[in-house]
Parts: sequence; structure tokens; C-alpha cells
Amino acid sequence: MRLYCSLKILLFLIVTGLLMVPETRAQFSNPAAAPLSATTVPQTDLMQPGELVKLLKAGAAERPILFQVGSFVMFQQAHIPNSAFVGPGSQETGMILLKKFSAPLSKNQLIVIYCGCCPWNHCPNIGPAYKQLRDLGFTNVKALYIAHNFGDDWVAKGYPVEKGE
Repeated sequence: MRLYCSLKILLFLIVTGLLMVPETRAQFSNPAAAPLSATTVPQTDLMQPGELVKLLKAGAAERPILFQVGSFVMFQQAHIPNSAFVGPGSQETGMILLKKFSAPLSKNQLIVIYCGCCPWNHCPNIGPAYKQLRDLGFTNVKALYIAHNFGDDWVAKGYPVEKGE
């Protein structure tokens, strides 16, 4: 009986100890408290690739400001012409750069953010970047809807790209 009680206490200590480790605690946390994903962006604020291509061909006054909110490696491999790399939207440094790059812009300026790191439903960067811009008071923010990844949904379709920095 004493051994049984000791094992029970040991098991309790192990389980509570595991819950103190952030990675383990995340498994048991409230899903509503999970980081923002791309799916949190309202449908009305999504832009299809073909729609953006048309805007890129328009006059300079109609062109949006473009922020790539994914990885720098992806940006170097290929990015939409005239877009600025502002860092991953899921990281604090990305949020700081996004705030810095957007600071001089008019609050009603059309801003298009994009990532393309992975399938839309799994993208960790779009949701936080979108929320940050909206929280900063920007009223005309769109997220480029990239269903699978930037290579398949933009580059392979022959849309304009630049390489390097």
C-alpha cells in the first residue's frame, strides 16, 4: 500500500512537472488562445493572386504597398517586385519591423501582406501581421491568399518575381 501511494505521488509530480514545460503545456491549452493563423483574416480582406497582378500593372498611384511577412530565405529566393521584407509575422522582430516600415504610411493606404511559406491553413505569419496593421489603425489591409505556397501559387503561374534582396 505504501508503494502504491508513493507511485501515485510520483506520477502526480511528473504530470504536473510536464505541464510546467511550455511545449507540453501548449498541448493542453485552450485552442482559442493559440497564435493567430491566416484563417483569422476575414474573407473580405483576402486578395487573390490574379487581382494583385492587375494592380501591379496599374499606374504607380494605384499600386499597393507590399510587405512579405515570411522568412528571409524565401524572400531571397523569390518575391513580388517592389515588396519589402519585414520579417516573419509570427516573431517579435517581424512585428517590430512591420511597425517601423508602416509608420510613415497613410492609414488608408492599400497594404498587401503575403507569406507563402506553407499552406494557408498552417501559415503562422499572416494572422499576426494582419492584426498588427489593423491594430495600428490601417483600414485598407489585404492578405494575399496563397493556398499552397508561393512557388506553386505565384512563381509557377508566371507572375512577376524578383530574386535576391
